[in-house]
Amino acid sequence: MDKQILAVDDDPVNRRIVSKVLTSSGYGVTTANNAKEAFNLVEENRFDLIILDVMMPEIDGYEACRHLRENPQTSHIPIILLTALDSLENKIKGFEAGADDYLPKPCEPEELVARVKVWLRRSDVVKKERKPAQLGKVIAVFSLRGGMGVSTISANISVGLAQLWGIQTALIDLVFDAGNAALFLNLPLRNTWSDIANIPTEEIDLEMVNMLLRVHSSGTCVLPAPRKIQDGELIDAKKVTHVLEIIRSEYEYVVLDLPHNFSDTTLAALDIADLIFVVFAPELASVRATSLAMDIFEELKYKQENIHLIINWTFSKFGLSKEDIQQSLSREVNIVIPNATEQFIKAINFGTPPVYGEPNSPLAALFEDLSFAISKTNHRRNRPEEPTESWLRLAKRMRQRRK
Repeated sequence: MDKQILAVDDDPVNRRIVSKVLTSSGYGVTTANNAKEAFNLVEENRFDLIILDVMMPEIDGYEACRHLRENPQTSHIPIILLTALDSLENKIKGFEAGADDYLPKPCEPEELVARVKVWLRRSDVVKKERKPAQLGKVIAVFSLRGGMGVSTISANISVGLAQLWGIQTALIDLVFDAGNAALFLNLPLRNTWSDIANIPTEEIDLEMVNMLLRVHSSGTCVLPAPRKIQDGELIDAKKVTHVLEIIRSEYEYVVLDLPHNFSDTTLAALDIADLIFVVFAPELASVRATSLAMDIFEELKYKQENIHLIINWTFSKFGLSKEDIQQSLSREVNIVIPNATEQFIKAINFGTPPVYGEPNSPLAALFEDLSFAISKTNHRRNRPEEPTESWLRLAKRMRQRRK
């Protein structure tokens, strides 16, 4: 058999027993003596099933189970809890943590093997019968001029959507020459686009992509830019399209942090976008760059109703007026971000976007409102069964505006 099982238990005797029983049945078994060691192992290896002991120091089995369920790389893996605490209350606690099954210790070897077989079989059936999910909404943030705050806005939108609906969103850094999306969320560059730069496009699958995504506590999953600029040069438009199609099949919202150019990879991302935000500052060179970008979009036959303009007021005074800009571009400016240079610099340095680090600030409210406005219709029309704090803040503001 090629099925791989991870067994986590702080008791060396129990680890040895479980390993011996499952190895004798033909399974590959890797062991860990605590949750932290297990988390490191799942980052670097593929497992088909995980067995967790409940009574472990520092991080117990329940907390470890919740952590594994929150990680898209491991959320689909069957988890069996083993524990001497064989009470109804503890079983319920285990299932609420996301466990698939619950076995009392000591358990009979035959029963352990039987349960493992059942859950591996069910997992295989789910993989075969899984229907494609409704495609996620892809939101591209773009500027033809650098320094406009594209990465800042991308991070706040993706975090805003995640916090608003209590779901995981994807933030994809397509700035292959020194992108900073992961930095804006204080995430390590453990895995990046570099890891698939040399892999043939047709061999890249969901499991591989999920291994690249770094998960932020807000629920935003980031695919960081390559560690080296030369790695980015190996990623072509075909690979970008393939990866984005995989991601949009798994996430309700996908936010693209784009470079300031019309390279093949940028165009591949723009082609797949459902919504494009064009960001610029209220100064002449930036407005001209935006006009040029709009001309390109028109030539590419992009739907004009899917393109929205954002003025990011990056300085305190002497900017062009919104009215003059709209007249020059012959288009309405949809969003104006007030000057918040100090907040944005602080957010970058600490890796905490305002919508996450300062949720009660006016700037956070702006991004929450924007996130709601661009959300899917079914989300906007229905109150969540369990409203998030972000959603409750938004609902309160909406009620106040109606008065």
